[in-house]
Amino acid sequence: MSARLHVATRKGLFHLKRHSGQWSIGRHDFEGAHVSMSLHDPRNGMTYAALNHGHFGVKLHRSSDQGANWEELTPPAYPEGAVKGADPFTANGEPKPASLNEIWALETGGRDQPDRLWCGTIPGGLFRSDDAGTSWQLVESLWNAPERMQWFGGGKDDPGIHSICVHPKNSQQVAVAISCGGVWVTQDDGATWNCQTTGMFAEYMPPEQADNPNVQDPHRMVQSPSRPDTCWVQHHNGVFRTTDGIQSWHAIEGIQPSKFGFAVAVHPQRPDTAWFVPAVKDENRVPVGGKFVIARTTDGGQTSQVLTKGLPTGKSYDIVYRHALDVDDSGDVLAVGSTTGNLWISEDGGDSWQTISSNLPPIYCVRFAKA
Repeated sequence: MSARLHVATRKGLFHLKRHSGQWSIGRHDFEGAHVSMSLHDPRNGMTYAALNHGHFGVKLHRSSDQGANWEELTPPAYPEGAVKGADPFTANGEPKPASLNEIWALETGGRDQPDRLWCGTIPGGLFRSDDAGTSWQLVESLWNAPERMQWFGGGKDDPGIHSICVHPKNSQQVAVAISCGGVWVTQDDGATWNCQTTGMFAEYMPPEQADNPNVQDPHRMVQSPSRPDTCWVQHHNGVFRTTDGIQSWHAIEGIQPSKFGFAVAVHPQRPDTAWFVPAVKDENRVPVGGKFVIARTTDGGQTSQVLTKGLPTGKSYDIVYRHALDVDDSGDVLAVGSTTGNLWISEDGGDSWQTISSNLPPIYCVRFAKA
């Protein structure tokens, strides 16, 4: 069972610890700053925090002592001359220069790549570091894919890479999910890429474009550690699942009370068990009927349970961003944080929840420090 949790918020990074059976908020770093992403690297104990200072740009920090001291790193940078795709919804739009707007994903490489980090960004660049974040290289094989010019922003002004799944048994295989740009997979450590969204559909596009792989909007993608050929995606148009290594996706119809949402987590040992935070889609983006619930399936999405014990009983308008739901290595402990600063933890797989705080800043990301 994990005993440490990082909570990235609009006003800093909070460190939570479990002691004597109770969770409590400890350190608060980068007070006042937007912390868009955090990462704990179990291979060497490093902790990373990505900050977005708006006018002062994106910053990246690293700590080797659980946040007691932080070292500022040079964040990823787009090379001179890099351009992002034109807004497809703007008449006569022209490509514009690309610059780093936000670090939206940070993941470690495989166990055989001790200092490898992957970084997903807005406006859609994937970066790689082989020295624990000291320097970064744009993965040009993906950036230069002609299809990238079809990508567009989904909720953000520009497209962004928010999910990076490194195959736990083959670190050469990496999959990234992009809003909006589909799911791209490399089998050769980033030398070549293929967009693999067969089975997904985009109802927000004209019918003739609904199956276009480059306009799909996966909100979040997670990979089963125990059966890596199984991945779950919370998509703008529902929930999708693959069991054949992302060769094909199947729409999941059994999630209640809604198939729309942003976050998804998969059980580390049971690939058929996953959790979601349902909401009303498009312009509403509130819990269904104003009632905040968590949905869990244990049979691969054929059916689901609506989990409410310990969650608000009255009207609630919490929305959970795509990175604000996590499960620890045991599969028993979950954390979920909301846009209105509520933080809940479950230690029984979601059957019941305890409120840790109702007064945090808007929560962007929750992540357990994993072994």
